[in-house]
Amino acid sequence: MTSLFIVLGVIVLALALRSFSHPVLRKAGAVAVLVATYLIGYFLTGSHVAGTAGVLMWFLLPWIELLTRIRRLRLPMKKSLRHQPPPNAQRFPNLGDFTDEIEAEEFEYAEDAGWEWEDLKQFFRIFYSEKDRTQAAICLNEQHGLAFVFVSLTSRTSDGRVYRTWNFPFSYTLKMAPEIRINRVPNANSFAEMLAEHRDFLLRLGVAPEDLVDENPEALPEQMETETQQQIRHNLDRGLIETCAQDPGQVRYSWRGLFFLYGQLVKDMVKLS
Repeated sequence: MTSLFIVLGVIVLALALRSFSHPVLRKAGAVAVLVATYLIGYFLTGSHVAGTAGVLMWFLLPWIELLTRIRRLRLPMKKSLRHQPPPNAQRFPNLGDFTDEIEAEEFEYAEDAGWEWEDLKQFFRIFYSEKDRTQAAICLNEQHGLAFVFVSLTSRTSDGRVYRTWNFPFSYTLKMAPEIRINRVPNANSFAEMLAEHRDFLLRLGVAPEDLVDENPEALPEQMETETQQQIRHNLDRGLIETCAQDPGQVRYSWRGLFFLYGQLVKDMVKLS
């Protein structure tokens, strides 16, 4: 009975800590969940090995998704962005607010575009600033009934380098092509703050305003397609994805890619806990 009360006490402590918004307390709550799992295994069997195995099970759970859905997932070799009408207010209620915030920083609307593949959807609202020679984009990702939004700022140089600042909330599921440099700012409170971070990012890397390409806003969707193709080729070369034998126009994760994706998922589990 004492063992039961100990486990229940740790679970209550975990739930209490997880109810706080402070990241340190929330992570302490996640640790308490692991401690409770260990204690359950230990008290049931009297074995430290069983308790440790119970903790490790939390880190093996992503493999269920990887070996069932992700391994069977097929994606087109070429992602073609096409003009799309904006999502309705139910799908994307904050699109207008994001748009106003970006246009307030002297970015001009360029295009609404997106692509769809089976149950995967991406919608982009694209903007451009002649003053900064920088593209901004609002992206809505939808998959299996789940959705998340991120904003990116992209500046390009004449020698093919790409500098991107974004608040993408997760570890990325593919390796970035070597010519793309990423500045991740997940805790930016506003677009103005992201823009300031992006300017500082370029300054830190010694990229002067005159090094940036003055782009044609109408050609930005095509440029985004080109960069996606570069990334796909890079990951094919690295062996993270492979062409499908049944359809060379499609790609899927290789076993090496699944292990890479597992590492990304574990990082997110620790980071978001």
